[in-house]
Amino acid sequence: MIAAAVPVKDVVNAKQRLMAVLDGSERRELARAMLVDVLRALAAARLDRVWVVTREAEVAAIAQRFGAEALEEAENLGHTAAVATAQAEAVRVGALAFLTIPGDVPCVTAAEIRALVAAGIGAGAPGVAFAPSRSGLGTNGALLSPPAVMRLRFGEPSFDNHLVTARALGLDPRVVRLRGLGLDVDAPDDLVRLLTDGAGTESRALLEHWRLPQRLAGVRPAVHG
Repeated sequence: MIAAAVPVKDVVNAKQRLMAVLDGSERRELARAMLVDVLRALAAARLDRVWVVTREAEVAAIAQRFGAEALEEAENLGHTAAVATAQAEAVRVGALAFLTIPGDVPCVTAAEIRALVAAGIGAGAPGVAFAPSRSGLGTNGALLSPPAVMRLRFGEPSFDNHLVTARALGLDPRVVRLRGLGLDVDAPDDLVRLLTDGAGTESRALLEHWRLPQRLAGVRPAVHG
């Protein structure tokens, strides 16, 4: 069994770094659209279990639409704690592997999800695989087999930290660079990239409906080394 988890914190106050471009209702709507895109990709990847870690009834309802289950955490303690809750559940149900990706990567595809899973499981048992953010600082995807093989801690520079931790445990971490999964939408320049790379996503359609290309005319994507 392969179990996947998507932590979703607070849709009501989502994406504060986009305040200069989007108002509160737009940020909430975008957060919902991005979650839909992520869950649609996970459903197409046909994993055994998909959990959305949340305390919000609205998010739980969205999860149910795509055959995912809401996994409620006792407190909203952040991304790392939410992933740990799901990781513990994966251990409890006897999953072979545990995958986690965030809810703000609308360009992720089912093929990318399957590639990350294959990299971790294909590494042997135990095996781990990580997909970096486009900046190379964050971790946008992690596959652990078995689920308890190591702890995960998020927040930049989590990608390098995860590799260091894995190697210290005697593991051989696989690095999988995936264009769609690499784009987590946090800042205005990420919206520019979403407009460029997000063909077919609900998130891009929403931006176009809002005439975001015109509103973002002066924004250029950041160049990451």
